[in-house]
Amino acid sequence: MFGIGKKSTLPSAADALPDRPQAMPVADKHLVLGNPMQGPWPEGLETAVFGMGCFWGVERLFWKQDGVWSTAVGYAGGQTANASYRDVCTGMTGHNEVCLVVYNPDVITYGELLKLFWENHDPTQGMRQGPDQGTQYRSGIYTTSDAQQEQALASLEQYQDALTAAGHGTITTEVIPAPTFYYAEDEHQQYLHKHPGGYCSMRGTGVS
Repeated sequence: MFGIGKKSTLPSAADALPDRPQAMPVADKHLVLGNPMQGPWPEGLETAVFGMGCFWGVERLFWKQDGVWSTAVGYAGGQTANASYRDVCTGMTGHNEVCLVVYNPDVITYGELLKLFWENHDPTQGMRQGPDQGTQYRSGIYTTSDAQQEQALASLEQYQDALTAAGHGTITTEVIPAPTFYYAEDEHQQYLHKHPGGYCSMRGTGVS
């Protein structure tokens, strides 16, 4: 899933591509989990949003977890509303490829989701992840509550200590309140279910 563009810096609002008028259509049901991909969500469920590089493998990681009710891939953290995949790949929307996770906190906690996040990619690589280069592949945690923000920042400090002890560099993950989530095109949703042998470059550091 190599980017069409390889931008390493985020565009300004003045330089970003213009908004698109219409949102991407969203499938009624998740192909693996069978639940809706779009809210409102059932009472008691919570949401989390993560950027860990190519979103195909990230979504598969989370949909496999007990307690995860639905997932979807999309774009967040940029300037351009309703951007397409091709738009994002130019590096001129500012968006990151992200995964929306809808989960039951009585079955899987946010802390357990954070553990999966930290251990399944390299959060020290800046505007890239493995062979995928560009701002859309940056590491990011996009929090949906004050409690998530506090917990995410605390986990960053803890994982930095573990990485430093193992000889790794400084974490570059952005941890910010969740911006608008724009659903990606249907072809990208549950991509590795549709294409089991499809591209996935997700690799952790080996540090737990």
